[in-house]
Amino acid sequence: MHPRIEDYALIGDEQTAALVGKDGSVDWLCLPRFDSAACFARLLGDEENGHWRIAPRDGPDRCARRAYRPGTLVLDTDWETDTGSVRVTDLMPQRDRAPDLVRVIEGLSGEVTVRSTLRLRFDYGSIMPWMRRTDGHRVAVAGPDSVWLRSEPEVRTWGEDFCTHSEFTVKKGEKVSFVLTWHPSHEPRPPQTDPLDALRASVEDWQAWSDRCRYDGPYKDIVLRSLITLKALTYAPTGGIVAAATTSLPEELGGVRNWDYRYCWLRDSTLTLGALLSAGYHEEAEAWRDWLLRAVAGDPADLQIMYGVAGERRLPEFELPWLTGFHGSAPVRIGNEAVKQLQLDVYGEVMDSLSLARSSGLSTKPHIWSLQCALMDFLRGAWRQPDEGLWEVRGGRRQFVHSKVMVWVAADRAVRALEDNPVLHGDLDGWRKMRDEVHREVCEKGFDAERNTFTQAYGSSELDASLLLIPRVGFLPPDDPRVIGTVDAIREELGHGGFLRRYSTDGTTVDGLPGDEGTFLVCSFWLADALHMTGRTKEARELFERLVGLANDVGLLSEEYDPAHDCHLGNFPQAFSHIGLVNTALALFGDEEAG
Repeated sequence: MHPRIEDYALIGDEQTAALVGKDGSVDWLCLPRFDSAACFARLLGDEENGHWRIAPRDGPDRCARRAYRPGTLVLDTDWETDTGSVRVTDLMPQRDRAPDLVRVIEGLSGEVTVRSTLRLRFDYGSIMPWMRRTDGHRVAVAGPDSVWLRSEPEVRTWGEDFCTHSEFTVKKGEKVSFVLTWHPSHEPRPPQTDPLDALRASVEDWQAWSDRCRYDGPYKDIVLRSLITLKALTYAPTGGIVAAATTSLPEELGGVRNWDYRYCWLRDSTLTLGALLSAGYHEEAEAWRDWLLRAVAGDPADLQIMYGVAGERRLPEFELPWLTGFHGSAPVRIGNEAVKQLQLDVYGEVMDSLSLARSSGLSTKPHIWSLQCALMDFLRGAWRQPDEGLWEVRGGRRQFVHSKVMVWVAADRAVRALEDNPVLHGDLDGWRKMRDEVHREVCEKGFDAERNTFTQAYGSSELDASLLLIPRVGFLPPDDPRVIGTVDAIREELGHGGFLRRYSTDGTTVDGLPGDEGTFLVCSFWLADALHMTGRTKEARELFERLVGLANDVGLLSEEYDPAHDCHLGNFPQAFSHIGLVNTALALFGDEEAG
C-alpha cells in the first residue's frame, strides 16, 4: 500500500531533513542541504528511486507505534512480532562538517531478526552509485556525491539487486547502530560519528532548546511540536526557514499542482517572526530577521517573493520525467518559476517584519531604516500595478485586494516608525498621503457593498481567504461591519468540510491551472483568528481544536487537507501551517480573558 503523506515523520539537523514512514523506510533525504538533490526519492517515485528500510524481517508492514522523545526531533519507532519487540531510533545529529543519518536498533523483548535494505540513488533517484567496501564501510560514489555506511557492532552486509542488505538478531537490551554519512566524493573520509554519543547529545540539545519555550497554555505539547518543526526547517548557517522539507507533494492526488517548497518565502516573514518572538525564541527570530535583511539587499525593484536558503536568487524550475510523482501526481518539479513574479504584498510583509523586530527589541542595524526608505520609494511608484498576488497564481496579473492591503501596511508602518522615532528621517507627509489613498481605493474598488464583503480583486465576485488578515494587520478594526461581513462571507463560500479553501477553483481562471485542491490549513487558522477578533472566541476555539486534530500521530501538518478522503495534501511538513497553529494558540490562550 502506498504511504499517505501523514504516514511520515520528520528528522533533521537544521541543514537538511529526512522523512521516515510508518513502514520504517526513509523515503526522502536531500544531501547536504534542504534544496540539494535527493539520494532517497521513493516518496516521489518507487523503491528503485532510493530508500532505506529497517524493520523486522518477519514482522508486520507497519510499526506498532512511534513517537518523538519529548521536546526533541529524535524519533522512536516500535515494532512487535511473534518472537519479540524492537525499537528503531532515528535522528540526524547536529553536524560538525558532514551530515549523518543515525539509526539505532534496540531489542525490547524476546528476540527479533531485523533486516536493513539500503538503496542509494543520487540525483533524485536517477543515478545508481558505484559501491565498494573499505575499512569496515560500504561506500557509494557517483559524481560529486559520496556516502559511507557502517554499523556498530559490525553486522553481515551483502549486495543484492543493486542495493545493500544487512540482517542481524537483537535480544532485549542489545543495540545495533547504523551511521550513514555524506561528503563530497573528492574529499577524504570524514571523522566517524559515535552513534550512541550522538543520540545522547541530540536528546540533550533538543530538550534544552525546548525548555526555552515561553508558552505554557493549553495544547502546549502540539504548540511546542510546531516550534520544534520550525526549528527543524531552519537552515542554521543563515537563519533562513524553508517553507517545507519537500517538493511536488500534490495539492490534489493525481493532479498537476505540485511545487517545490524547499526555499524561503518572504510572505511568511511577519507571522514567523511573531511566533518566534512570542514563544521566547529571540535568537532564532533575530537570525530570521538577519537572513531577511541579507536576502532583500539590493535594488528594491528586484525584490523577490522567495530566495534560496543562503539567499540565492536564481531558482530555475524544471521537471524530472523519471519520477512518477506521489500517487502518480506528475510532474515532479525542481525549482520554482514563481520566483520571477511580482507580488506587491511582500513589500508590506518586509516592512511589517522590520517594524515588529524594532518594537520587540531585536538588535538594531544602521542600514535597516535606509532599506525601508528605499522600499517605500519604489512602492510609491509601483503600488498601482496589478500583480500575481499572495498565492502565486499563474493565470495572469490582477488588482488583488490583499496585495493592496499589504501596500497600505507598508505605508502605515513607515508612518508609524517616523511618528514613534523622531530621530528617523523620511517623507512623513508623502507616506501618509499614500497610505490614505491606498485605503480609500481598496474600500471603493475592493469592496462589494451589496454582499457586504471585500473581494479577491477589484471588480471580482470571487472571495479570498487572505482577506481574513484585514483586521490582523490593522487595515480596519475587527468590529467594522465590513470586516464581520467579509469573515461571514468567506466562511460561507470557501468553507469545505469544516475547514477553509484559500479561494474557489470551481470554473475560475484566477490561477490558470486545471484541477482542484484541498482546504488550506493556514487559512483555516486565519479564520479562527478572525472569529476570535470579532468576538466569537468559542467558535474560534472549536475550529482550532478541529485543526489540531488533523495533525498526524507525531504532531505534523502538511499544507492542505482533503475532507472528502480524510488525508493530507501538499508539501510536508509545512512551515506556514505550523506557524498558523502557534500564532492561533497564542491568540486564543495566551490571554485567557481575551474575547
